[in-house]
Amino acid sequence: MTANQFRKLTLTLPEAVEGKHMNHPDFRVGGKIFATIGPDETWGMVKLSQEEQAHLTKVEPGIFKPFDGAWGRQGYTRVWLKHAKKKSVGPALRAAWLNTAPKRLAKCLNNG
Repeated sequence: MTANQFRKLTLTLPEAVEGKHMNHPDFRVGGKIFATIGPDETWGMVKLSQEEQAHLTKVEPGIFKPFDGAWGRQGYTRVWLKHAKKKSVGPALRAAWLNTAPKRLAKCLNNG
């Protein structure tokens, strides 16, 4: 997966918008970041629950890895784009979006 493919997939989520954070792209819903693309475009980030993070890093360790330190303990998970496929990243992005979206939007996605 390329950074542009990650971007396009992320922007398919309801009300997802691209912004900029620390000189690299971020993706927000309701004004809150749920995903980013790293400055060198070799990785992305998804904001997962600890349970989601543990599951993905166990079943696909070549794609998903917790960030070091407190960020990782809070669910911030690196996505190595070179090895990533839409079938893995799509559900991770959806989970990150659901973890961040306002309840009114999350309810629409869950019911839709």
